[in-house]
Amino acid sequence: EDIILLCHTKVYFLRQLLSVLAMEVMLRPLLILLLSTLYTTHISVEVSATAITLYNKCTHPVWPGIQPGAGKPILARGGFKLPPNKAYSLRFPAAWSGRIWGRHGCSFDASGRGRCATGDCGGNLFCNGLGGTPPATLAEITLGSDQDFYDVSLVDGYNLAISITPFKGSGKCSYAGCVSDLNMMCPVGLQV
Repeated sequence: EDIILLCHTKVYFLRQLLSVLAMEVMLRPLLILLLSTLYTTHISVEVSATAITLYNKCTHPVWPGIQPGAGKPILARGGFKLPPNKAYSLRFPAAWSGRIWGRHGCSFDASGRGRCATGDCGGNLFCNGLGGTPPATLAEITLGSDQDFYDVSLVDGYNLAISITPFKGSGKCSYAGCVSDLNMMCPVGLQV
């Protein structure tokens, strides 16, 4: 299982190996797991899945947004509320790719309509495949059959500190993140 931390935290991805049946021949991943980042869990007859745990280390709620790559399934309806100092684990299917970002300053009505100050996805609590409106710090994930890839990107700007820390994976996976408050370094006109 890998872990992703949002907001002056770390994003941790925890990898687990789930054995269903012991067999001499390992089959490629067939089924699901989460994020989260590196991710693939192989099961003997092989069902592959990855668990990703999102931790909110902020002092305020964060609404993670999840956008799958083309042709990949939408997970957790694409978004949810994560209270301060809480965690939420997701199982990601084999070969999943996409991005996760934190939205903040959100307000939604009972039907899930509203808006977020940053990272908004069409005024919806559940992004359902939509990406976040910049600025939005991104955790990008690609689960492969042999290797997984992840990074923290500022291509869509910076809104919250995010980091990714692999846990219980194999290989030489390292920390990725941007946990400094970049708004403190930006000119006043560019801060969010």
